[in-house]
Amino acid sequence: MKLFFYIPSFLKNKFLLATIGFSVWVLFFDHNDILTQINRRSELSSLKNTKTYYTQEIEKERKISEELQSDPTTIEKYAREKYMMKRDNEDLFIVQPAEKH
Repeated sequence: MKLFFYIPSFLKNKFLLATIGFSVWVLFFDHNDILTQINRRSELSSLKNTKTYYTQEIEKERKISEELQSDPTTIEKYAREKYMMKRDNEDLFIVQPAEKH
């Protein structure tokens, strides 16, 4: 029982102990603990980056689509590059980069 008398008085305060217990519970054991919040923030950041990437890609594709709908030379260029189409009296040569070993 002598051990109990050596405990400082502020550690005997039930309100302080309850506050510390509540803080530990909220920070580490609750459903929305600190680690979960950190993971959610990093996931949110990743999703925002992905959103900006896809928004830029949509704008590029929209621009290409508008050009294809309005300009016949763009249609021809697109068909030659993407689908390797050619005119009747043309020869098509496909040059591929050399493979590194």
